[in-house]
Amino acid sequence: MTLDWKLGGILLGAVFFAAVLLVKPIGVSTQFVILDGIVADAVSPDFITQTDEGWTSTNAYMAKSSGKYAASAAGPLNYGFVFVLAMAVGAFLSSMLRGGVPLAERRAPEIWRANFGDTPWRRYAVAFAGGFVVLYGARLAGGCTSGHMMSGMMQTALSGYIFAAGAFLAAVPTAMLIYKEG
Repeated sequence: MTLDWKLGGILLGAVFFAAVLLVKPIGVSTQFVILDGIVADAVSPDFITQTDEGWTSTNAYMAKSSGKYAASAAGPLNYGFVFVLAMAVGAFLSSMLRGGVPLAERRAPEIWRANFGDTPWRRYAVAFAGGFVVLYGARLAGGCTSGHMMSGMMQTALSGYIFAAGAFLAAVPTAMLIYKEG
């Protein structure tokens, strides 16, 4: 069973609208910072501390915004972190409910195999590298991909439109390079 892209788009828009209306704009990449903070605090228990003024960290990035990131890492069962975990669980459940991922969808597209071979590790490495570059750039700009593009555009923020234009200006030539014929 597949979901029609138009219905999927309408449902996604409705979920985003409800999230912004009821809670706050959607953002994901900050939660990678929170996960880093959780791991760092587990390895070094003095990484995050609570003071009379609130939460802080020995790491300047985690301590910024009046300790907001440190507080989120100290108590990760917050909206943002649970939202990211729910996305992964929801994707897995959706896949299982539709009978798993068909073999044809698990294989790389024919044009990828023709250009780069059929080794899964190469696809994983390229996907990881691309995701890392996008996430690094988004965090460097002080935001996140979903926050800028999806939530930002939905709120008609100029930064959302600029990020979307930049993403497509980079993605289209990259796809043309990677998926070139012959």
